[in-house]
Amino acid sequence: MAERIEQRLEDRIPELEQLERVGLFTPKEIRAVLRKASALEYKIQRRALRKEDFVNYIQYEINLLELIKKRRARIGYSFKKEEIESSIVHRVHSLFKRATGKWKEDVQLWLSHVAFCKQWNAKHQLSKVFSTMLAIHSNKPALWIMAAKWEMETRLSSESARHLFLRALRFHPECPKLYQEYFRMELMNAEKQRKEKKEFEQAKMDLGEFNYSEEILNGELARIIYRDAAQKIKGVEFHLAVLSIAKLFDFTQDLQKEILESLQTEYADDPLTWDYMARRELGLGSLKSTEPTTKQMKVSEMTQREERCCAVFEEAVTAVSTEDMWKCYITFCLERCNRKTNSEELKQKRLERTLSVFSKAHESSLLPESLYKQWLQLLLESNLSEKATEVAEAATKRFSLSAEMWQMRLQVLIQLKNDNVTQCFEEAFKHLKSKGTLPLWTLWVEWSEGTNSKQDTEALYQRSLNATAPAESVTMKEKYLDWAYRNGGYKKVKRVFTSLHENRPLSLDFFRKMIQIEKEQESCKMLHLREYYERALREFGSTDSDLWLDYIKEELSHPQGKPENCGSIHWRAVKMLQGDQVEDFISKYTLLQTGHL
Repeated sequence: MAERIEQRLEDRIPELEQLERVGLFTPKEIRAVLRKASALEYKIQRRALRKEDFVNYIQYEINLLELIKKRRARIGYSFKKEEIESSIVHRVHSLFKRATGKWKEDVQLWLSHVAFCKQWNAKHQLSKVFSTMLAIHSNKPALWIMAAKWEMETRLSSESARHLFLRALRFHPECPKLYQEYFRMELMNAEKQRKEKKEFEQAKMDLGEFNYSEEILNGELARIIYRDAAQKIKGVEFHLAVLSIAKLFDFTQDLQKEILESLQTEYADDPLTWDYMARRELGLGSLKSTEPTTKQMKVSEMTQREERCCAVFEEAVTAVSTEDMWKCYITFCLERCNRKTNSEELKQKRLERTLSVFSKAHESSLLPESLYKQWLQLLLESNLSEKATEVAEAATKRFSLSAEMWQMRLQVLIQLKNDNVTQCFEEAFKHLKSKGTLPLWTLWVEWSEGTNSKQDTEALYQRSLNATAPAESVTMKEKYLDWAYRNGGYKKVKRVFTSLHENRPLSLDFFRKMIQIEKEQESCKMLHLREYYERALREFGSTDSDLWLDYIKEELSHPQGKPENCGSIHWRAVKMLQGDQVEDFISKYTLLQTGHL
């Protein structure tokens, strides 16, 4: 092993000598590089190889290359690259080859090698890397796409890219993304050839030796790919993705027409088809007049376009009367409503249209639950508070078992300072089960705190403890304790704590809150702190090492503390804690004894 390392270090000497000779590195720096290289070599020649060692070695060499680049720029020296950089680059390739050979499954390692090859324009090397990587990771479509794109865009080889896509499709015959990128590649190739042909014709060159196929020039290969894919991949999303790619090229009108016809024939009942057809109207019929256009003309034209979109959507919700279809229509209206415009007239029309569509969807009982919140928000922003109250009530009638709908309605009533808030809370809890009602109870007690008497609010807190699911009641106990301290002081919170400390389940924060409150008192009593810690440890002593440590610290630091109790607490902790918590406790306790914690 030593001989091999010695040999590899000797192989470095010519490049290091060149670095020193041309003034890029000092003799001291050369010695530092040799020392570091020697240490890195030893690590990758061991029997038990570690991936981190290879990664660190590669990163060191890449950093060295970057440093050389900066030094060259600083002194303006650009010669001897073959003797210096090429040698280092070759070594990095060798390191990557060994690492990817050993850890074949690590895709990130392969991608790092790909990135390095691209950075140093190592085309031949990268071709080999892609070939080996795809033989091992043939199950990853994204890697096939990456390789094909490189062949097409960097090596300008449509033939190699096509070959890779065809191989990839053998492994993934139903992968939409592969078909989309293959489709895009063929259209890019067609566009490239069309440009070349046009340039030759403009230069009046003889095209005899260049064989430009009319089929390729017209995008026929892309059409074949689309038809093949359409047989295997079902769903509107794929057709729309392919159509959006075709629209990027100005010679694909016939192809776009075919995709659109297929979409309308096969997916006539799909909301996404209608959504596309409606939105398409926005891009049609733009102003073509050469005369200057006024602001009013632009507003008028935009209004007409949006109305044409809505006409299609109106037809859509009649033909496909579903929640998803209405959602598409409303989403479009909201998007237009949120667009900035200086025209108050257009802004008002958009708002009225959106509110009207919300109403129609609601009247059809096809407004999705998730959209009621946006409707209410829009109504409140438009100061239509009476309508907002009506809509909120209707929403809870339709979705009477939804805690979110009730919460939304109550927030509207509270915001509008309505007199029926309490009545609405009561009505909500008649419909809802205890599980999932925590946000409503939180809302009720918070509202009550600012509106009702302390007695009423406390009655609500006590009621919530039995009305929420056990896991949710934990939060209400914490809130109750906090409220009692804020509104009644120490004596009140002590009474509330005493009434709740046996009412399980309890949280660690419940006890920690009480400990903190005790410590804030001028006459903080260790007797009380011990009681709170002991009660907390009964519940959480087996899982929380920090609780034991805090107890010990309290005994050591409190004026009324008993340091002689610490040994007993330590013994109990070690006995009670489970798993890794024991080790964690012992190590922290040791630090505490030495004064480092």
